[in-house]
Amino acid sequence: MKTNLKNRNFIETADWSKEELESVLSAAENLKLHFGMKMPYKLLENKTLFMMFFEQSIQTCNSASAAMTQLGGHAHYYAPSRMETDHGQTPKDTGKILSRYGHGIAIKNCCYGVGNKYIKEVAHFSQIPVLNLQCDVDHPCQSTSDIMTIREKLGENLKGAKIAISWAYAKGIARPASVPQGLITLMPRFGLDVVIAHPKEFKLMPKTVETAQKFAKGQGTSFQTTDNMDDAFKDADIVYPYFWGCHEYLCEEGVAECDRPKFCDGMLDKYKHWICSQNKMKLAKKNALYMHPMPAERGFEVEEQVIDSEQSVVYDQAENRLHIMKALCALTMGGFL
Repeated sequence: MKTNLKNRNFIETADWSKEELESVLSAAENLKLHFGMKMPYKLLENKTLFMMFFEQSIQTCNSASAAMTQLGGHAHYYAPSRMETDHGQTPKDTGKILSRYGHGIAIKNCCYGVGNKYIKEVAHFSQIPVLNLQCDVDHPCQSTSDIMTIREKLGENLKGAKIAISWAYAKGIARPASVPQGLITLMPRFGLDVVIAHPKEFKLMPKTVETAQKFAKGQGTSFQTTDNMDDAFKDADIVYPYFWGCHEYLCEEGVAECDRPKFCDGMLDKYKHWICSQNKMKLAKKNALYMHPMPAERGFEVEEQVIDSEQSVVYDQAENRLHIMKALCALTMGGFL
């Protein structure tokens, strides 16, 4: 295992080798064991992580904060109102200044066409590792937690297993497509056959799809797309229905970056049948896993009977976010040699 990952940025899983990702998973499993046995592991004592949240996220914020506390360090939380980005604070300033204050920077910025670029610019000027807590392109902490959960349930040999990642109907705020994009670029690397389903208006970024196809080809797995949710669910070992915003309308010229998701609202009603129901679960394998990064819109994205069933592993996913975050912080901030 490659554990000398000190000062490495974690912005997209595609940037890390399979061996490096295996190191994260191995460290997370070890830290989870220690957590369960109530054994202390002060690997980052007196170290500081600066967390910048351009959007709210209760699970991401709490998992990162708890991770640093359990590792013996401390996390500082910054909302947009406290960052002074409107007063001239640039990504360059942020990277250079915070590098002199602490040991790691974690950023969530999902603004379409902005988030990934912003995180990479901060990383360019930072002398300490930068971790992507979610952007417009990828959600690497979530997808890594998801593969950890899948391996706990199905074993490490996932060759031939099928995951169906599907758009789902909801009435809430249109979420970024970084969750499904993170899944399609990571899952093929661990042997899973991937089917991505979505209505024609809800396409993913072409570059990300190309990356997923490349990884699938390299690993000898399959990557398919469909506009039929039922077809995707058929004989799946894992189903992952999730509501994301409309990529075609995100590209509308002249629309303010962070206002773009609202442009998909008018077309939602014709896709009300894109819901993870008990009937759709019957299309998958008998004991297929139901997954979601949470929070899920119950009664819209998924029926109550599905998310609360024995097939649902959503709370295992949520817990593993903590252990993956601990592993990433420890490996990149110097807790492991």
